[in-house]
Amino acid sequence: MSGKREPERVAVLALDGVYPFELGIPSRILGAADGRYEVLTCTVDGRPVRTNADFTIGVAHGPEILDTADTVVVTSMPPDYIPPRLPDEVTAALARIRPDARIVSICTAAFILAEAGLLDGRKATTHWQAADEFRCRYPKVELDPDVLFVDDGRILTSAGAASGVDICLHIVRTDHGSDLANTVARRCVVPPFRDGGQAQYIEQPVPVSGAASTAATRAWALERLDEPLTLSDLAGHARMSLRTFARRFNDEVGLSPGRWLIQQRIARARHLLESSDLPVDRIAAEVGFATGASLRQHLQAAIGVSPQAYRRTFQKAR
Repeated sequence: MSGKREPERVAVLALDGVYPFELGIPSRILGAADGRYEVLTCTVDGRPVRTNADFTIGVAHGPEILDTADTVVVTSMPPDYIPPRLPDEVTAALARIRPDARIVSICTAAFILAEAGLLDGRKATTHWQAADEFRCRYPKVELDPDVLFVDDGRILTSAGAASGVDICLHIVRTDHGSDLANTVARRCVVPPFRDGGQAQYIEQPVPVSGAASTAATRAWALERLDEPLTLSDLAGHARMSLRTFARRFNDEVGLSPGRWLIQQRIARARHLLESSDLPVDRIAAEVGFATGASLRQHLQAAIGVSPQAYRRTFQKAR
């Protein structure tokens, strides 16, 4: 009997006013994952749907494919297309989603999930420009407008536009490991993992012309994650004062230097847990955590599992 698994069925739901770019993200990213996903697009009635551009999009499927989808992606639309209450046909379409199916929203589609009551009591995100409106309308949702996406188990939400790429790569990484996610990213010519959150994209005053960037220092630090890097080390490499470096780093990345370093160390540790049989203590040393216990604490805080559990999951996926 063949050990090859059937591809996971992903249904992408296009609603009235859909952004064409976001609508194409799941097919482009998940479709590049070596046949692991079957991506199908549908509307609530099987008819063409208006986009926010000057054309409509015809699809091959109606809401019936939601019955058999393992993952459902609801794509975004401009704020003025978001209904104050869900039309009956949208409510009926969402009701077709299986109880065990994974549900993903891109950008403002979080409003659709929230209006359906799917986000009550959960953590979620949406585009930073819509955060205040979202909080007013859905106080039962724990909104975090500073991140690129939120994985709250069965339901995942992402921020604006290109964060749809981030969340689809996260799905590949979660399902099949970093190696395949990195391969997909290279095929699509996108970064496999973006630093920071939405804070780096919020409108801010234009920096003084000629202001130095922290990019070179970040690249330098990534080659030295096993060393006990301090803020002074980073600022010294960038030839800036501590205060200037910390401010500029946060403006560019959306995180403090310390939080960014922890994030990079966790990412490197996850890769080593997936791709090697190194002991946990050795991995901790390789990525700059003082002890295996420190790695366990940080990994638990970041993704809610121990190194051993994480390794078992991804070795099984491979």
